[in-house]
Amino acid sequence: MNRYTKTFGILVAAAVVAGGVNWYQSAYADGQQTTPGYAGDPIVTKSYVDQKVAELIQAELAKAGAGNAGGAAAGMAKLEVVTVPFGKKIVVEDGGELIVRTGKAIAYSTDANGLSDMTAGLDIAPGKPVATNHLILFPRGGRGVEADPKQKNGLTVLVRGGYALK
Repeated sequence: MNRYTKTFGILVAAAVVAGGVNWYQSAYADGQQTTPGYAGDPIVTKSYVDQKVAELIQAELAKAGAGNAGGAAAGMAKLEVVTVPFGKKIVVEDGGELIVRTGKAIAYSTDANGLSDMTAGLDIAPGKPVATNHLILFPRGGRGVEADPKQKNGLTVLVRGGYALK
């Protein structure tokens, strides 16, 4: 063996030993193993992770007011079928929604502001007709619909949110 080969072999051996010591020190730094599966970093199953994620989601839904019911629409109130007799009006609370199903309805408001027709993208002034099967939003209370006085029948509407018949 010549002198260069011997020196090269010694350098390679020293590098391997130094690399091993470095790996050992980083793997067991501060007395803790960094590979998964030891007591400080246990390996978990997919079902365990799924269970914990579901618990976190339920907690967030509870904070948002949706409770333990499933689905995105679970926190929303259901549509209620309401018959509005002729001569009466239905006044919907803040944020309520209404859909006229049967009868000819006109907008009612205690002030000059009207109703938001979400289907047509229009504002309906008080006393103006409300189209059937259009989603009407009530941004503020004190507004509603009543049967058109030119007809003799009442209305059938779907309502989401609080309301009163007056």
